[in-house]
Amino acid sequence: MNIRTTVEADLGTILALIEQKSVNTVTTERYREYVAAGYYKHDWTWVAEENGAIRALAIWWGVPDEQHPYSIDGLYYDGAGDPVPVWTELLKHAVASRPDGQEPPEYHFFLDSDWEDNPDVVAALEPRSQAAAAVGMTSVTDRLRYEWKPAYGLPPRSTRLRFEPAGDEAFVDVFMRVSQGSLDAATAREIARLGVEQAAREELAMYKSMPGDRDLWRVAYDGDELVGFAMPSANAGGPVVGYLGVVPEHRGRGLSDDLLAEITHLLAETGAEQIRADTDFGNVPMANSFERLGYRKFAVRRVLSFPDN
Repeated sequence: MNIRTTVEADLGTILALIEQKSVNTVTTERYREYVAAGYYKHDWTWVAEENGAIRALAIWWGVPDEQHPYSIDGLYYDGAGDPVPVWTELLKHAVASRPDGQEPPEYHFFLDSDWEDNPDVVAALEPRSQAAAAVGMTSVTDRLRYEWKPAYGLPPRSTRLRFEPAGDEAFVDVFMRVSQGSLDAATAREIARLGVEQAAREELAMYKSMPGDRDLWRVAYDGDELVGFAMPSANAGGPVVGYLGVVPEHRGRGLSDDLLAEITHLLAETGAEQIRADTDFGNVPMANSFERLGYRKFAVRRVLSFPDN
């Protein structure tokens, strides 16, 4: 079995394998669009060949300006027998190609809310999860996916908070404060890996690299006292809530509703026809905030990651 990255001549085989959608998020339309935009690259896409024929494929997603991808968008197999050992080898090669100190990759599954009741989805998820676990992605986080549309109605805008633009260093400072006791698993992992200040700076850099408008970011005040921040953004799929947080000393006052309402209004004012957001299954306060403000749950994102990364 020969493991390599893809070349342009592999396109026909790649598109044929993508038709085996299963729990993979890639479609032929998405693949062509993301290759053109730089979210997928041949250097980030790995295949396993047997006797000159491609038998397995791993498609990774990343930010166009970065040198290494961030997450797996799909694993495909066109061979005989158990796909897990082949997928494991594909993932080992991709992970090993990353330099020391690079943010560890993840595997994201986008699933229907009732996926656990669908035997076909469960059966497709299991071998892929086994391959990811074999290379060390043993941490599992389920994230609830919400969306807002204009037809749902705009939530009331806050009357108790004042929102102001701020420079990058102000956002680094408030992110560091907000991250204390955060219920967001990804934030906790990044702090464990980098420390609180560097995690804040990397989070800020990541959001600045996204297509969202940096000018929409706001810090929030109650009178003269800083209480939190709101960072509306966008990804390749369109507008997203981005990130919001309340400093520890002001939690318990329902201020996440005020921050989420501000984000929703700011994005709606840009003409957003849909706003999406994720929150960890265990982050009950944030999930409740989405529900109160009229966001509707439509799916689940399962994230497989390296523990303590």
